[in-house]
Amino acid sequence: MTDFPALPPGFQLGTATASYQIEGAVAADGRGPSVWDTFCAIPGKVAGGDTGSVACDHYHRMPEDVALIHELGSDVYRFSISWPRVLPTGAGTVNAAGLDFYDRLVDALVAAGVTPAATLFHWDLPQALEETGGWRSRDTAQRMAEYAAVVAERLGDRVGMWMPLNEPVVVTLLGYALGMHAPGLSLGFDALPVAHHQLLAHGLSVQALRAAGVTGGIGIANNHTPVWPASASPEDEGAAGLFDLLYNRLFADPVLLGVYPEGFAEAMPGPVAEDLAVISTPLDWYGVNYYNPSLIGAPGTATDAAPAVGDFPVPADIGFEMRQLLGRETTDVGWPIVPEGLTEVLTTLASRYPALPPVWITESGCSFHDVVGADGAVHDDRRIAYHDTHLRAVVRAIDAGVDVRGYLAWSLLDNFEWAEGYRERFGLVHVDYSTLVRTPKDSFRWFQRLAASRP
Repeated sequence: MTDFPALPPGFQLGTATASYQIEGAVAADGRGPSVWDTFCAIPGKVAGGDTGSVACDHYHRMPEDVALIHELGSDVYRFSISWPRVLPTGAGTVNAAGLDFYDRLVDALVAAGVTPAATLFHWDLPQALEETGGWRSRDTAQRMAEYAAVVAERLGDRVGMWMPLNEPVVVTLLGYALGMHAPGLSLGFDALPVAHHQLLAHGLSVQALRAAGVTGGIGIANNHTPVWPASASPEDEGAAGLFDLLYNRLFADPVLLGVYPEGFAEAMPGPVAEDLAVISTPLDWYGVNYYNPSLIGAPGTATDAAPAVGDFPVPADIGFEMRQLLGRETTDVGWPIVPEGLTEVLTTLASRYPALPPVWITESGCSFHDVVGADGAVHDDRRIAYHDTHLRAVVRAIDAGVDVRGYLAWSLLDNFEWAEGYRERFGLVHVDYSTLVRTPKDSFRWFQRLAASRP
């Protein structure tokens, strides 16, 4: 592939990671336990019994990884800060040694000419907070604002992009509603307060960051998916509409419009109107994580043309059923590869939200089970094709009038992929988990050439 997507002048490129997925060193420097440490210890919850206790050992190999980021030609590197590494019990006394690690990381990135982009909460909630209610508790939102202020005081002069939350929909749906992620609760629709408290935490944290005088822009990293009905039947259309409300609009409308979709405000705890004024504190940019569309049908109506997804245990009374999208190439984790879905997400957001801030693709990526070949290289042409076609999809959205500023590939490194453990590989860099040796893949070299080719 010799030609590259026609990215506009000034378009930014980079990669993304998350603390629990790469850092390891879970018992180092005074870090407290997170809900993912607890979840991983429960037999059968994570593939292979894997844990993040070592992961990629980024904590000890950070200078090597920053050198790779620089070599890649990244403009931006998105990482997350481990809340329990900074505040071991989620509040109270700051763990200076933990905060020092992120100080060194940010300094190293700045020295390498890379903009640091910090996520404050990428799913690793301090276990001590979960034991007092976690995201079911309003108190956790206030604790996060205090944590944001601590981090901002140390790093606020050098971090170029801030996002308090990553994918609150996934924490709500998989962590609290369906029990597939930490903390492993199966609350169904009773998980709706989890959504509200995360969004409140986001708004309070935006305000705390601004009060601290941070110099970087502030956004959010929301996961979005185009929602397609499994058929034209009223039942499937209705199920798809419900899923779109729950997955997309429930987490975007409050942030971008200051309202919940019709019928949801009544299900939320606390002084909802006052909270929405906080949740909708204006942002400098809006982050979109995109992987694939969602094909949705009414419960119990699956067909051979749109079979149910067997490993996604949605209760029958929840009103929708996940379906397999047939006839598409898939990644090795089984997700369909649909780049035009990214164009659809971006144009839909611009249509729904006329005051949409500038957009960043804060994650997009694919898992293929790469191996280091006899020649010492990792030939991952399918990953190159994935990022090439998805960047072209972004360009189509830009041509349609959407203000998209950058694209961050998930992920820099192969890493701990939550309930999938280490069997899924999303990285531009291969990690040998027995030796921790990093091997840049062909996709790494392609990104390097892409970055150098821009006007």
